This record gives sequence, C-alpha cells and structure tokens, in this order.
Amino acid sequence: MSNRRDFLKSTAALGAGMVLGLYVPMSRAEAKLASAEYASNVWLRIAEDNTMTVICARSEMGQGVLTALPMLVAEELNVDVHSLKVEIAPAAPAYINALLGAQCTGGSSSVRDAWGTLRTGGAQARTMLIAAAAQRWQVDAAQCRADGGKVFGPAGKSATYGQLAQAASKLPVPATVALKEAKDYTQIGKPTKRLDTPAKVNGSARFGIDVVLPGMVYASLEQCPVIGGKVRSFDGAAAKAMPGVIAVVQVRDGVAVVATSYWRAFKARQSLKIDWDEGAGAALNDKAMLDTIAGTAANMTANDVRINIASAGDAAAALKGAARTLTAEYHSPLLAHATMEPQNFTADVANGKCRMIGPTQYQAGVVGDVAAALGFKPEDVTVETTFLGGGFGRRVESDVAVQAAQISQAVGKPVKLVWTREDDTRHDFYRPQAVHRLAAGLDAAGKPVGATFELTSQSPTQRLFGLPKDKMDPFMVEGAVVSYDIAHSWQDVISHDAGLRVGYWRSVSNALNAFANESFFDELAHAAGQDPYAYRRELLHHQPRLAKVLELAAQKAGWDQPPAKGRARGIAVLEAYGSYLAQVVEISRKDDEIKVHRVVVAVDVGQMINPDTVEAQVQSSIAYGLSAALGSEITLEKGRIQQANFDSYPVLRMAQMPTVDVILVKNTEAPGGIGEPVTALVGPALANALFALTGKRVRKMPFSADNVAQAA
Repeated sequence: MSNRRDFLKSTAALGAGMVLGLYVPMSRAEAKLASAEYASNVWLRIAEDNTMTVICARSEMGQGVLTALPMLVAEELNVDVHSLKVEIAPAAPAYINALLGAQCTGGSSSVRDAWGTLRTGGAQARTMLIAAAAQRWQVDAAQCRADGGKVFGPAGKSATYGQLAQAASKLPVPATVALKEAKDYTQIGKPTKRLDTPAKVNGSARFGIDVVLPGMVYASLEQCPVIGGKVRSFDGAAAKAMPGVIAVVQVRDGVAVVATSYWRAFKARQSLKIDWDEGAGAALNDKAMLDTIAGTAANMTANDVRINIASAGDAAAALKGAARTLTAEYHSPLLAHATMEPQNFTADVANGKCRMIGPTQYQAGVVGDVAAALGFKPEDVTVETTFLGGGFGRRVESDVAVQAAQISQAVGKPVKLVWTREDDTRHDFYRPQAVHRLAAGLDAAGKPVGATFELTSQSPTQRLFGLPKDKMDPFMVEGAVVSYDIAHSWQDVISHDAGLRVGYWRSVSNALNAFANESFFDELAHAAGQDPYAYRRELLHHQPRLAKVLELAAQKAGWDQPPAKGRARGIAVLEAYGSYLAQVVEISRKDDEIKVHRVVVAVDVGQMINPDTVEAQVQSSIAYGLSAALGSEITLEKGRIQQANFDSYPVLRMAQMPTVDVILVKNTEAPGGIGEPVTALVGPALANALFALTGKRVRKMPFSADNVAQAA
C-alpha cells in the first residue's frame, strides 16, 4: 500500500453465488474507524488514550493466531504484545489470505501469509508515528525513536503513540519500510503467554455456542439420514403442540423446530414425521466406494482425471532393470472432523439485512453462501467470528450458517441453530477415502533406482469451489512427491468422485500420502536388509533440513539402542507447508490393543513466532493423528453413516495420550506452517512401529484388531 488512496482489490471466488470484485478505499476519512481512534492501516487502530488494537484476520480455533499474529505487529511497533487489544476481523476483502485466495483460515497458512504483511504494517505505523513526532518537535526523524508505546526525541521530548495518532493518520503510508533483522527481535521467537488464555479460563471468551441476542430463539434441525436427501412432505403438528415451540419450518436441508430453548426445540424435533426422498446417496456403502476408487485406474471414465504431477528419468526402464522390485497398495478410510464444540451458528435476518455470528474458518464463504440462499446482496450480510471450539477443516463449510439464516428469515427472529453430536458425525464433509499403488526397484545394494506412485481419491475442492474436472485439485497432491533421492520416478494422481460429499481434514492430503509413502519406504528398507533410519538418511543428501530433523528425532528416541522388551519403534519424515518434520513412535501391543508409549517429534518450522504455540500444536496434532490411526473410521450402509457419537467414533482419551518429546529447531528461514503437518506423520510412524513389533505390514487404516489380523 503506497498511500492512503491506494486500493485493496480481490477478484477471488469467495463462495457460491458471489465473486468479489470489490474495493476497500483507505481514504483518510474512512481510516478513522471511531471517535478518537485512528488507523495507520487495516491491521492496527490507535486511540488517543494510547489503547492499541490489532485486527486478527484469521480465526482462532486453538492454534494460537490470536497471539502469534499480534506478535508480528508488536515486534515492529516496539510494544509488548500483552499491551495490545485484539479483535477478530470482520468479513472484508482487505483481510484476504493471499495463500488461499480468500478470507479463510486453513492449510497451516496463517503465519506464512502474515509474516511479511503484519510486520510491514507494524513498521509502517512506527515510521508514521516517528514522522508525526518529528513534525511536532521540528526535528529530524532520525533523532527520534519509538519504544514501549512512546516516541522519544531530543532534549527529553516524548509523546505517546495515542497523542501522535491523529497527526500520524494524516501522513502518507510509506511505500517501503525497513524491517528488523532476526538478531534484533525482542518478541518473535520468544516463548509468549497466549493472549486468549485469561478469557478462556474465566469464561468470558465467546464461542459460537455462547452467543445470546435479545429476543433470540433456538432451533434444532432434522436432516435426511442419507446425505443429500430432501423432504418430500412432513407433519409437524405434534411438535407445534409441545411447550415453548414457536414454529416448525422447512429449509433447504431439512425441517427445523424453533423454540424458546434448545432443549425444547430438540425434544419437539423428535416428534416430527418426515417422508424423505433419499436420492442417489441411498445406494452408497463405504466398501463399494473403496472398491470403485481402487478400480478407477483400470476403468477411467469421462468424469475421472489422471494427472502426472512429477516425473524424473525413465521409471519404467529403471524398474525393469532393477535387481528386485516391490509393489504395495495402501487404503485410507473416510474420517469425520469431530470438533469438540458442536456445529452451531446464530443468524439475525431483519429489514433486508443478515447478521451472522458464529465459529467459521471461511468468512467469505459464509457471506457468499448466505447471500445466495437468502437472495440478498453480499454487502447486506455481515459476519462476526467467535472463537472456534476446533475447526480441523470442518468449519470451512458454511452449511450450518446457511441453515441458521434460512430459519431466521422464516420466523423473523434471531435464531441460534445447534447441532447434536449425532448430527455432526452423520452430516459431516468427510475426509475422502484413498487408494495408493506404489512400486519400486532396488539395485543389488538395496538402493531404490526407480519408483512409481499413484494416488486415487476424491477432490474436496471440486465440490466446494467448482474446480473444473480437468484441473487437478492442488490440495490432493500435498505430500504426494517424496523427498528422497531417486533418479527415476513418476507420481500420478487420479481424481474420482465416489458419490459422498468430502471436505478438507487436518493436514488434508498429506495424511493420505504420508501414510502410503513413508510406510512403503519402510518396506524398502526392510527389503534391503537395512535399518529404516539409516536407509532414509542415505536418501536425503539433497534435503539437509529434513535429514537434520530425522537425525535429531532418532537421537532423542534412542534409536541406536533397543527398546524395552515387548516394545518397538517406527520412524517417518515429511516436508509439508514449508516445515520439516521427523517422528518416532514407540509402542507395545497386548490383547490386540496398541499402546503408544512415546512419540518423539523433531520440527523445523523456520523462524518460529511463539515456540510455546509450536510445541502445543505438535502435541495437539499427535492426539488428533492417534485418534485416526487407532480407531476412527466412518462407514456407510445404504447411504447411512453408521457412527453417531464418541462411543462409535472414538477419539483419543487422556489415558491414551503418550509422552510427547518435542525438539524445536531454531533458525531464521521463512516460517512454515505447524497447525497440521505433524498429524500426517502419526499414521506411518505407527504403522512402521507395528511392523517392527509384529512383523505384519498393515496397509489399511485404522490399525484396528481386524485390520491387523488381516495384514500379511
């Protein structure tokens, strides 16, 4: 932004029914956001009383952005981050995530996107405040410095940022500013207490489930037991007669009961009589879906797409001339997101306007989808983002927001829609199934001379964003290309729609690809008669950062020493979202139950913002990944999801959580992402430990007693 008259422009598609080509003018008049408050840019407001407010453009769902992003501003503004107030940004094109092309939180992109932008914003503000002070005192700006919320000048002069804010806001925004060097950081890279902890401890933090509006009523929504099914007809007479019920209304996805309390709405909902048109989804079952995915490569149709994403040399010739060849096929199941906070949203539709309040990762999507559903203009829909009780990709979807808006429009009152856990498990946008076929040729020394990798799965992006069928989903190929030194190789990805709606799940395709690729390289190591750690290390000469974390994890885990009797270890590595990771898992097994005792993770995320958050995200990712590896799975019969709650879709219990040792590599490379990638390594590291323990290569997740028993 070269001056205040510049414009921020976005033409990204931000949801169904809306393509933004809007401008956000940052004129002097519009920069003044409130009485006695002045904006140096869209990220920062400074009040005359020296209150400084940072606008956080990403959703806080536990990953720590409400602290990490203000730290970037605070570093260049030369103030303690704990002196700042933080507000979550409204839906506006000024807050687009450049890595995702929309105002959205996901893909471990928040810090990576903000790294330059927010430091620049802080430095611009600091420069303008110094310039305003220099003008006031009629001195050279070089004689002034900014620190701790004040500007200091010669002869003992000083003024607070607030005292200078109005004058500073009238100055041109500098086109270029000098950013601090890493050696001069006072906050970036230092362990920092989170800004949102006090509010979460004392109960003042507002999650979507906490929202209360004057005159608000509550809704519970009955949806078709088959995803995609529609209402043919319904009888709501019994529900209407129950205490507290205000209305029974049909919306796009089902029939809602609206009442004076959630419990009354939920109980009345149970008396609804609905005739469903279950649609084509009623024929789905997960086993047939997986069989179809597995057979796609040999039976391609016009709706299937095969794209080569990487190749080197002549893989076919290399395999043909190899001393030994190995092949393997890996299967990954459907998974739910299982956020701790139930799906919910509050809507207030009145006088041609719609106010949306709730937990979302994708503000622009809520605006676009709600506007389209109500027949409103996008500018007539506002979004207030609360804290998220978990996201994991589920809250990229705006289905719940649209439902709440349609119900509010129908009853003419503010409505909070709350799903049950069963609603959530059975009406998710699931992580897709995947089938990997891999082949490799080894020379006489056991080194891979050629390899082929083929992934067949379903594209979440085609469903959500209307990606053309002949275009490869970039989120399907994450982690598909291995980092090892192989002279001859190719990687193909096949997109096949299996019929069930799918979505983005924590680490997206990295989890699918890492499970297959890292398990397969463990197979190659054992086939070569070599140690899995040493085998990988020898194939990473061109990946020094990956080799380093591999070495650190192995050392910390005591890889060169045998584990305790009855235990075994597995190892795996991954580069994802600009971060480099290695993981060692130590397990035992008794009565068909896997016990994970210890997980060692070495992480190189480049320049860390808040090391405390990095470590916490590693621990969180281990818990999430172990849930999927040890027992989580979504299955279908006649289109109906068979799992309902945590009894049938288990997530890790506290007693199952292993010891987690985290090694953080310090460097000043550009920041990578950490909210997701560690999750992807849990599956292969655990699978490799299971092989070391039992001699069985389990190529199908989860590692249930049945899947282990069926393994060779």
